[in-house]
Amino acid sequence: MPSPEDLAPLVPEMEEWRRDFHRHPELGFEERRTAGIVAGLLRGWGIAVTEGIGVTGVVGSLTGTRGTGGNRAVALRADMDALAMPEATGLPYASEAPGQMHACGHDGHTAMLLGAARWLAANRDRFGGTVHFVFQPAEESRGGAARMVADGLFERFPVDAVYGLHNLPGLPVGTVAVPKGPVLAASDTWEVTFRGAGVHGARPHLGSDAPLAAAQFIAALPMVVAREIDPLQAAVLSVGHIAAGARRAPNVIPAEVFLCGTARSFSEEVRAHLEARIAAVAHGIAATCRMVAEPRYIRRISPTINRAEQAAVAVRAARAALGDARAMDDHPPLTPGEDFSEFLAQRPGAYVFLGTGDPAHPEGVHHNPHFDFNDAALPHGAAFWCGLVEQELA
Repeated sequence: MPSPEDLAPLVPEMEEWRRDFHRHPELGFEERRTAGIVAGLLRGWGIAVTEGIGVTGVVGSLTGTRGTGGNRAVALRADMDALAMPEATGLPYASEAPGQMHACGHDGHTAMLLGAARWLAANRDRFGGTVHFVFQPAEESRGGAARMVADGLFERFPVDAVYGLHNLPGLPVGTVAVPKGPVLAASDTWEVTFRGAGVHGARPHLGSDAPLAAAQFIAALPMVVAREIDPLQAAVLSVGHIAAGARRAPNVIPAEVFLCGTARSFSEEVRAHLEARIAAVAHGIAATCRMVAEPRYIRRISPTINRAEQAAVAVRAARAALGDARAMDDHPPLTPGEDFSEFLAQRPGAYVFLGTGDPAHPEGVHHNPHFDFNDAALPHGAAFWCGLVEQELA
């Protein structure tokens, strides 16, 4: 199995790619520069390239020469998009695109998969079968995975298994952790509009108080989680936005209040319960307050859940490539969402975490303006990818 030491000669190039991507971040479905660089590098290493899958997605396909087991295929996925937020790192390679930055480490994900592709292209005799390097656009809540699936990703590139990886600050550098079962939560959006009869604030009895109904609804949300969800399960209901009335008219009780927020869960059963109860609670409170409620639940990203067989393969690959000390055969699930679940709905697979150590800045965690991917993890991530290919396509 290739080790991080075997990948060490590629580290300077991986760092160069990673920092170049960081300096030039692109939002979902706009990753034309990034995709062009990825496609050019893959072609230069003799890897077959297909562009434009899912708008700006790239797939590189490489067939090994070892043995006769040439029919098996696997997909390895890296996301390429950045976030719509300003950067505050002050790094020499900080974002040159105003209001955009790689605040989730997708620059590192892309660089590591490129490093693995280059090493595997130069060592085709180490595996048989085919590996597809999937560079996905628009992971950050814009539906890039679903768009690639709709464009026929798995029909055009049939695979027996698909794997994803994400960096995780706080986990020791170079450690690969493979959760058993749930990995990341369903990420959904809920909305509720309360419509009443607006009235002068000094004469509330002549109307119906939509802000009061909204306040009762907000207070009731924690009860749904605390008293209706099995304590051994998990769920989150959070309010993210409220709109009502006018600042310059504090003596008016508005006729309408709009609220929206996020819902997180790790199973379809809990997800369905949250959807049903948000609507029921909203209607019940509206009836009590003499008004109507218009609830809406938008299912966005399904929970990411590892398959047992592929999770076991990933653990074996981590142990073989990185050593027992850097391989974890479980990790608690996290509540962010990830559209890699769209791939897992089509093919069996697993999603792993790669440790990047403690952030250099105390606020340097995901989706923070001080975040920066730790380049010390690059050879470990690339070695894991190479080891996974050898495990799957030996």
